Amino acid sequence: MLNEQSPLITAKALCKYYQMGDITVKALQNVDFSIYSGELIVILGPSGSGKSTLLNLVGGMDQATRGELYYKNTPLHNASPKQLTFFRRNNVGFVFQFYNLIPNLTAYENVCLSAEIAQNPLSPGEMLEKVGLAERTSHFPAQLSGGEQQRVALARAIVKNPEILLCDEPTGALDYQTSIQVLQLLKHFCEEYHKTVILITHNTPIAQIANRIFYIKDGQLSRITANEQPIAPEKVTW
Repeated sequence: MLNEQSPLITAKALCKYYQMGDITVKALQNVDFSIYSGELIVILGPSGSGKSTLLNLVGGMDQATRGELYYKNTPLHNASPKQLTFFRRNNVGFVFQFYNLIPNLTAYENVCLSAEIAQNPLSPGEMLEKVGLAERTSHFPAQLSGGEQQRVALARAIVKNPEILLCDEPTGALDYQTSIQVLQLLKHFCEEYHKTVILITHNTPIAQIANRIFYIKDGQLSRITANEQPIAPEKVTW
């Protein structure tokens, strides 16, 4: 049970402000939550609500203006740049909306590059096979469809064997069928490897696959709900 575990990620009164001239933009305000190992979390909210800001803080790509953020017992809110680099390299995998593959590397080489910086990586070839691209390993990104590129990006993130997989609108640029394939892969990674997956989206039906849903509005975590029986990705429709 979640309440019998120690949290993997803990936020306490987390705030992130940006100064734009004389105006202070409060991207996140007094956000509190705990996330546990093996959970699939969906963060819902409209554009500009603070979803990506929250993901950047959890992933160690940015730091809070105020408040506290912990990975297990390690504080991220006051970590040094070197400590954050170490955290990102060894504990976090990232999947973005627009793939961010290196264009002059093959699919296999893109995944290998990620494996080379990890402490305990999985097999690049095996990960490409798991995402259904065993026959496309020698292809360059320009030779792959959008869905195939996103699956390479997913393999690249998973091959690090990260404790946390952060996904920023991973289906936002994909058609429905390809989106379902990507969601299936994310759920499979969460369950088979007992990893934590945090997925942000504005597509409300996707939340049905989650263990819990975080609702972000105007920089605040307005509520958290639990899915007693998350549905399989292939049953999601929109």
